[in-house]
Amino acid sequence: MQKKQKILWIDDEIELLHPYLIFLEEKGYELSTVTNGIDALEIINSQCFDIVFLDENMPGISGLETLSKIKQTNPNLPVVMITKNEAENIMDLAIGNQIADYLTKPVNPSQILLTLKKNLHSKDIVKEQITTTYSTEFAQISNRINFANSSEEWTDIYKKLVFWDLRLDSTQNEMHNLLLSQKEDANLSFSKYISKNYLSWFEHPDERPLISPDVFKKRIFPLLDEGNKVFLIVIDNFRYDQFKMVQEIIGDYFTFDTEELCYTILPTTTQYARNALFAGLMPLQIKEMLPSLWVDELDDERKNNNEEALIAALLERYRRKINFSYHKINNSAGGEKLLSQISSLKANPLNVCVLNFIDMLSHARTDSKMIRELAQSEAAYRALAVSWFKHSSTFSLFKELAANGFKVVVTSDHGTIKVSKPVKVIGDRNTSTNLRYKVGKALNFNKRDVFEITQPSKALLPSPDISSSYIFATGGNFMVYPNNLNYHVNYFKNTFQHGGISLEEMLVPLVVMSGK
Repeated sequence: MQKKQKILWIDDEIELLHPYLIFLEEKGYELSTVTNGIDALEIINSQCFDIVFLDENMPGISGLETLSKIKQTNPNLPVVMITKNEAENIMDLAIGNQIADYLTKPVNPSQILLTLKKNLHSKDIVKEQITTTYSTEFAQISNRINFANSSEEWTDIYKKLVFWDLRLDSTQNEMHNLLLSQKEDANLSFSKYISKNYLSWFEHPDERPLISPDVFKKRIFPLLDEGNKVFLIVIDNFRYDQFKMVQEIIGDYFTFDTEELCYTILPTTTQYARNALFAGLMPLQIKEMLPSLWVDELDDERKNNNEEALIAALLERYRRKINFSYHKINNSAGGEKLLSQISSLKANPLNVCVLNFIDMLSHARTDSKMIRELAQSEAAYRALAVSWFKHSSTFSLFKELAANGFKVVVTSDHGTIKVSKPVKVIGDRNTSTNLRYKVGKALNFNKRDVFEITQPSKALLPSPDISSSYIFATGGNFMVYPNNLNYHVNYFKNTFQHGGISLEEMLVPLVVMSGK
């Protein structure tokens, strides 16, 4: 039998409220009443209540004083103020003391019932409604997954899956496990779609979706042509679901002009996708046209050292004679330094900033037991990313950009996926080490587990060797070598990786914002 929820009603004219008390008791609530603040504080200290109705105008301790004392000892106890006084300062004081609701007399039973539903039952009502709606849409989404055959359909499906992922997770809904299973099915079908269509994107570039090397030409340059001061922020390893959480935080400061998903190229790593973004070229084109700026797979040099030079080469190739700045932020000191430069950066038509924290968090989760414990699930991983955003200089950066009139573009080079299924791969000592893709010669693997590109030039990818091929893990797979197999499986299982094919890795946010 469900426990009755307890209401304390504080009013010096409680005898006039008898009809309301009977109404609430018939609705299944347990009522206690007192006529003054002193008795109210005493009974609250000795009993547990789920909600308090509080008259503002009482002799002795006023309603506002009583409210303040209740909040000092019971900060989470919802208090609803009921008063004849409609003065604005009274409302402000009540809200300042974290009132749960504010009703003016005379109230009717439906108002009382509504405030109880809002404060005591809203979670259950929302959860039930979300469960019902997702149950209805589940079959529709599954049908769309089974028959999706275009890049636009897949972006719509992914947006829908992220929407439900966040809604179900926010209510700790049991249906969330069903959603995770549906995401797995979606990634399996999406991997088949990419395997079938990816190479055609380079045979027919006019028919492909927006991909990494198209971003400057199709999205940044038009904004510059309109006379905007553009600030491009590339958050490494930033997923669409993480952006949707961050969007709630920055919504008070920005209007969102456009919000879309961009396809990142394969491999979904910094070396390939981010360099392609900044160069406006595919990796093979960078190697052929800008050989001094391309770093081969097996070179010891860092793969993202030449990003500023790639942007400069892109602007020169398109005859864009403009000043721009480039900033790579790896720590709080770098973020604070950038903040101090915002005023001077307004002189540039274009400013570019790379934020590396999400990528660092992803790698830290693999290597650190403590971070693994803090981010065991997708939801916890999202929460850590959002916490970083709120409490780092990044949030301050966004607020400053809004205040200074920049047109802010936010995107990522690639996303990341939580991997769970090991697949065996055999290669020679020169095979790349990434868990989600391999490039090498004489690779041995199960063709059902990966997408293989035997002629890298068709995907505009460089070949370390004339017989090199690329293979990409699909869904939640990750590649391991047979030697020391168990160790690597246990170490990398349920970590966040990137480089392969999944909705989470290949579909990244591309958002244009204006300060309010």
